[in-house]
Amino acid sequence: MKLRRSLQWLFVCLVCAGPIAAQPARPNDPSLANVSGTVMDSENDVVPGATVVLDGAASQPARTAIADDNGGFHFDSVEPGTPYHVTVNAPGFAPWTSPEITLQPGQFQLLSSVRLVFAAAATSITVYGSPEEIATEEVKLEEQQRVLGIVPNFYVAYDSNAAPLTTKLKFSLALKAETDPVTFLGAALVAGADHAGNTPGYQEGAAGYGQRLGANYTTGFTDIMIGGAILPSVLHQDPRYFYQGTGTTKSRVLHALSSPFICRGDNGKLEPNYSSIGGDLAAGAISNVYYPPSDRGPGLVFGSALITTGGRMANAVVQEFVLRDLTRGTRNRNN
Repeated sequence: MKLRRSLQWLFVCLVCAGPIAAQPARPNDPSLANVSGTVMDSENDVVPGATVVLDGAASQPARTAIADDNGGFHFDSVEPGTPYHVTVNAPGFAPWTSPEITLQPGQFQLLSSVRLVFAAAATSITVYGSPEEIATEEVKLEEQQRVLGIVPNFYVAYDSNAAPLTTKLKFSLALKAETDPVTFLGAALVAGADHAGNTPGYQEGAAGYGQRLGANYTTGFTDIMIGGAILPSVLHQDPRYFYQGTGTTKSRVLHALSSPFICRGDNGKLEPNYSSIGGDLAAGAISNVYYPPSDRGPGLVFGSALITTGGRMANAVVQEFVLRDLTRGTRNRNN
């Protein structure tokens, strides 16, 4: 029973653990920085195929990327401490040039609201977005993060200065994670293991498998919606795991292990992670409604919460030391 629930909750934690970026030169060096953004026109339409140039000092060769179908571009492994400019060109538009950018070690610089104006109407070339717009762009990047290109890894922020999420973005991210086909597949696999072990005590046959599938998926959905959207919105807390990446191994381990208990508030300050703890307890309590009588009671609530908390701690350590290098969507976004 405990092993079954451990597998179930560990998968939930990988998908929704409350709560990545680098380039070929030295991809594992945490001192390197990153620059990304989305190219759009004055009517808020994306501009795919735009040529984006990151140009630094004379000693640093210029780097070029081509905006993808969503207008996105990304430069990994950028040397910090050197002034850079980003220049964007596209046929029919006036060139866009950023102000001078000097990056700090490990910084993730998001150029929000890069707007190209038609050449005949060019009057301004630099536009910065609001915190809400910046957060929206950051979430778009996070929603591309997948372990081995398959398993969702949306709830990890690799930028220590990431903008706080709005209520809309918290719900959007939770729904994105729980409606992902891989999430449903994971619930189906766990339900299969449960069914083979005849646990929890549902009936046998196809109907029993359906009950176990529904219970697994509902528990995960309830947990992420309450702990990843509802409570974070009410309590103004950020449900993501903030990757540290630098410092001693001990400090990184402590940072990871403390994440289920300490989170970042929307004001940027650290505070008790009431959202995560409350979500785990609420999901366990609600599961009493649909679990069979033999598997209900306070033991289910607190046992499930303890298993989930342990899973979050283990997942955070893996996030801190392993999954960044296995997660696609944070590397090689530029050519």
